[in-house]
Amino acid sequence: MSLNAIFNNANTGLAAAQQQLRVVSDNVANVNTPGYIRKIADQVSVSNQGIGAGVDVARVRLATDRFLQAASLNAGAEAGRQGVRYELYDRIQSLFGDPGGDSGFFTRIDDIFNAFAATADDPTSGPRRQEAIFQAQSVLDEAARISGQIQATRSDADARLQTAVARTNDLLTQIDRLNTEIARSTAVGTDATGAQGAQQQLIAELGGLLDVRVTPLSSGGVSIRAGAGALLVGPGAATLEYQRAGTVGPETTFNDVWITEPAGQKRSLTDLLSTGEMKGLIELRDVEAPETAERLAELTTRMIDELNRAHNANSAVPPPQTLTGRNIGQDLPTAIAGFSGRTTVAVTNASGVIQSRADIDFTAMTINGAAFTPATFLTGLNAAIGPQATASFTDGRLSLTATTGNGVAIGDDASAPSQKTGRGFSHFFGLNDLVVADRPALFETGLAAGDPHGFTAGETVKFRLSTSDGKRLRDVTFTLPAGVTTVGQLRDALNDPSTGIGRFGSFALDGQGALTFTGSGNPVARLEAFQDTTTQVASGVSMSELFGFGSGARASRADSFSIRQDIDLDPSRLALAQLQTGAAAGSPALLTGDNRGVAGLANAGNRPTAFQGAGGAAAALQTVSRYASELSGDIGGRASAAKTRAESAAAIQSEAVGRQTAFEGVNLDEELVLMTTYQQAFNASARLIQSAREMYDTLLGMV
Repeated sequence: MSLNAIFNNANTGLAAAQQQLRVVSDNVANVNTPGYIRKIADQVSVSNQGIGAGVDVARVRLATDRFLQAASLNAGAEAGRQGVRYELYDRIQSLFGDPGGDSGFFTRIDDIFNAFAATADDPTSGPRRQEAIFQAQSVLDEAARISGQIQATRSDADARLQTAVARTNDLLTQIDRLNTEIARSTAVGTDATGAQGAQQQLIAELGGLLDVRVTPLSSGGVSIRAGAGALLVGPGAATLEYQRAGTVGPETTFNDVWITEPAGQKRSLTDLLSTGEMKGLIELRDVEAPETAERLAELTTRMIDELNRAHNANSAVPPPQTLTGRNIGQDLPTAIAGFSGRTTVAVTNASGVIQSRADIDFTAMTINGAAFTPATFLTGLNAAIGPQATASFTDGRLSLTATTGNGVAIGDDASAPSQKTGRGFSHFFGLNDLVVADRPALFETGLAAGDPHGFTAGETVKFRLSTSDGKRLRDVTFTLPAGVTTVGQLRDALNDPSTGIGRFGSFALDGQGALTFTGSGNPVARLEAFQDTTTQVASGVSMSELFGFGSGARASRADSFSIRQDIDLDPSRLALAQLQTGAAAGSPALLTGDNRGVAGLANAGNRPTAFQGAGGAAAALQTVSRYASELSGDIGGRASAAKTRAESAAAIQSEAVGRQTAFEGVNLDEELVLMTTYQQAFNASARLIQSAREMYDTLLGMV
């Protein structure tokens, strides 16, 4: 080997050792820098025509591992998803208060029945009546507050989703910009590790927002796709769009997150997400929070229905001059059809003495012995109670009004009480309700398949079908066909695959007149209704309000209840006395101090009640108190499960990040060994140059 070759070999060794030392120095200097990935200088031998010509540093790269990075990204996405779900659901749980405390929502329900039980000891006591009314209104207000706060939590999740979309766009833009810089550095052979390190940190943050797959590009940089395959980066950056909803309520439907891929293709990203913070926000907003709101509304509705059942079975003393029912969502002849049993509508004076009466036998279809039909019921009732009172039916409401000085009381026959859908005559029409609502709350309409539905052909309802985790399957617009006039025909039209939603499930009409949807397919479809333009001629309610299509319509009931205004202003109007339908002429049929009605109010929480399926819970026959207890446990169980999932996901993320850091991070002991090695290599190259110089000087001296 010539002396020049020795000099060249030694010089390449010096340069390579210097480069290696610079890399080691950078690693040591950043040992405590979060997210820093150690650098590695790949050293290779150089040959010239098969003869060794020294060494060179081919490239400086980051010590990354694709598999560890993928595991870390997956774990980070799941931790983001479960973390935000627990954070927001824990907020929802806190709204109900401590189940075992004195001020929690479920404890207040028991306080209502306890207050009515205390009233039984002294039914004429104004303060005790007022306390019972206060406790009832307190629970109604609390139910409305909790319902509103659940919607506020959904609104917060929606706002955070918009923020996450904006941050994702920013990250994608930065990652793509760094791709360009890395490709340029790779092309000219300069160090690109600074840009690569910054890019890796951005990718890690992106991975917490949504599930991503990262693939290195041969030109430098990376290509990134969402878990379901949508291209996010490489080359170019995708753009995400999301318009958050305005005021969020139980029936709010939300927009999709749209992605425009670098090539220009636009599609929904919402249904492509499988994990990440964005997925967790969508699940909480569209599934978990609505389910809790729906169960709260079902509990509140059934509690109120049982209180109203007891209140309608009795009367105040003296009775009110006017009884106005709730909107039943149908015309009067349709509502009267299907009743059985007997009831009495009595008009009494201030002393409780009956002035006129209508003894109604729905089984025999007679009023005071005179036959009637559903179409002539109102005429027959007016003939029986007039001229002391009049009955009218307007906008789906039955009203009874007595003349001045008189009042109206209703009582069922003890041996054969009137009933339809499990409710008595007064209860079905809501004539003497203790708690009233500003919208339909009971979806057991009593309608039969042959009854007219009252809607107009051409009116539309837009249905949204989605999976149990909130992924949209299809939006279907149902237009009421011409000639469809009965409830049975309406059910069949809804089930028609061509005109309705028969491809995704079916509607069924039960014996109580409830029209309910059962999803089919894999995954099983869930139904929501929005953009409902239907209006029932008889009552003015929409199809969704009448039948309670979707969880939104059912959840909206929780904030619609209040104590009837006249009772709230005057506790003496509480119906605590029973009408004596067999009272002799001239003797009082209502007695002051009669407290038999209090027992029904006090025991309303212990009466078996038919709860409809709500929020993932199946329909069941159980007491209000038992349902409240189960709901309390379910909410606590869900919050506990969410916490466990969040902690497990965080632990897995910590382990994945720890393993990735152990491989990619800086180890001072290793770096010191490398520093010593390359210092010795530098010294060896320097000594080789010195030796070659001495040989060169010796040769020159010999000339």
